[in-house]
Amino acid sequence: MQLPVSPSRQRIFYLASGFVFGTAVLRSVVAYGQSPQIGVALGLLSACLALFLLDALLAGRGSRHFPVYVALQTLLVFALLWLPDGSDFYAILFAVLAMQLMRRAPLRPAVLCVALFTPLMFVPLANLYGIVRAIAFALIYTAANALLASYALASRRAEEARAHNRALAGELEAANQALEAHLARARQLAAAQERHHLARELHDSATQTVFSMVLAAQSASLLLERDPAAVGPQLDRLGDLAQAALAELRALISELRPEGLAGDGLLPALRQLLAGPEFAGTLSVDLQVEGGERLAPREEENLFRIAAEALKNVVKHAGVAQASVRLHLAEPLWMEIEDRGRGYHLEQARAGGHIGLSVMSERAAEIGWHLQIVTSPGAGTRVRAEKKPPEEGGR
Repeated sequence: MQLPVSPSRQRIFYLASGFVFGTAVLRSVVAYGQSPQIGVALGLLSACLALFLLDALLAGRGSRHFPVYVALQTLLVFALLWLPDGSDFYAILFAVLAMQLMRRAPLRPAVLCVALFTPLMFVPLANLYGIVRAIAFALIYTAANALLASYALASRRAEEARAHNRALAGELEAANQALEAHLARARQLAAAQERHHLARELHDSATQTVFSMVLAAQSASLLLERDPAAVGPQLDRLGDLAQAALAELRALISELRPEGLAGDGLLPALRQLLAGPEFAGTLSVDLQVEGGERLAPREEENLFRIAAEALKNVVKHAGVAQASVRLHLAEPLWMEIEDRGRGYHLEQARAGGHIGLSVMSERAAEIGWHLQIVTSPGAGTRVRAEKKPPEEGGR
């Protein structure tokens, strides 16, 4: 496939070719004057020029005619070199063919053809001037052919590089579009997963509290007719449940966009969480940190949510006012939340629909971490999230 040539290089080629043809015509007039040979020379030159122009017209329609064109032009130049009385200057016409070959033909055949021009011009020159002078003329014209052919080859390589760069730019643009589409799908999937987690956390916390509020309100309504004196404690319980639900909703909202994660990372976000209304005055947490490696944003966010869920479970179920959080921010990376509370039967809790346990495991799996929960009645609970090694995470 012939590459498109830039207009500037096209103009340079036609300018050089016109200069070569013009020089050959002027030399013919000077060399032959009124000699009968002038008609033959100008006729052959006209045929060369006509073929050149015809090739220029047909170049945009394909290259099937090009080998025939090269063969005819070679024969015409060879015939001009056989004219008597010092016609060596016609050898310069091979330079035009050399440029065309380097611009349009496959490289190896083009080089072979350009190399063939040397013996083709040497034979008639040796017949005119003898072997020694023919060698000198052949070397001069071969050097001119090589110089102009090198320029044409450099021009062709530049056009090929430009075409390659354009193709790469197109591929890069397509890859960018595919990446943007993939990122959009990933964001949609992440949003869907987050909505799923939120729905499950709501069910595991605020939804159950609201359901208890409904039961308390129904009980108060029934007691209003049967035993009005007992309504007061039910209303007090209803108020406590409302306060608890409000606190749970506030905590859940604060966990959706923890401010510390967007800035300084996981550790400031945890400190902010522990100082918040959900845990301050309710749970004393010993926060221990080793190392200072910063994790990926998604890792920090999921670890934050795992820690928040584990600490909420301590407040609700452990029956103690103390817990510990240990962060190991160096290889191997891990996080532990531990309490010495009443503990529970892990399998029974999972079978009973304790959604927070499965949500923590899902969040750990999303970031390539492994979650382990160790607990038993009376022995407290330890939740450990540890980053899987590359070979394990890649299975």
